[in-house]
Amino acid sequence: MLENKLWINNLAELSREEEKISKKKAIILFTDNLLNDKTPGTFEALKFIHKFLFEDIYEFAGKIRDVNLAKHNFRFASLVYLNVALKNIENMPQSTFNEIIEKYVEMNIAHPFCEGNGRSMRIWLDHILKVELGKVVDWSKVDKEDYLLAMGRSPIKDLEIKELLNKSLTERIDDREVFIKGIDNSYYYEGYYTYKAEEL
Repeated sequence: MLENKLWINNLAELSREEEKISKKKAIILFTDNLLNDKTPGTFEALKFIHKFLFEDIYEFAGKIRDVNLAKHNFRFASLVYLNVALKNIENMPQSTFNEIIEKYVEMNIAHPFCEGNGRSMRIWLDHILKVELGKVVDWSKVDKEDYLLAMGRSPIKDLEIKELLNKSLTERIDDREVFIKGIDNSYYYEGYYTYKAEEL
């Protein structure tokens, strides 16, 4: 269990409260246009999103993780290289759909936060797509199981996630329901394994 400001020690209950609170915050993020002055594709934009969504739940909201993370036998970027990785990702091009998804995949591999990476990164992704291409992903058209499998395979081959998201693009960039759908908890796997750096 992650320490949380809600003093919840049940994973299912925490997950429900987390989704409820983060969705309320995401609506404010959308309706108040809080990303309009943020530079798309930057780590600062992602950090702002993460902090805003989770600051009422976790002390670490908006803070780079201080532990190494692994999930389903895949290790995300090591702490030793995380800051360099984030700088490199920020400098990746993002003028085409393929470039944007490649950047998204690399940020997923970096996984800069202890929790809430997927939801924050989907908003971050849509922010880039909206500014650069005038489109966003309609997450209601993305099969959740296909998405999870494609993201799991994306560090080796990203064609699958590109195809899946490309066919779900929409020009409904100002639709609140389209925006909110991306932070459904069901778009990520439960059960991170967290390791302290010295244990790896």
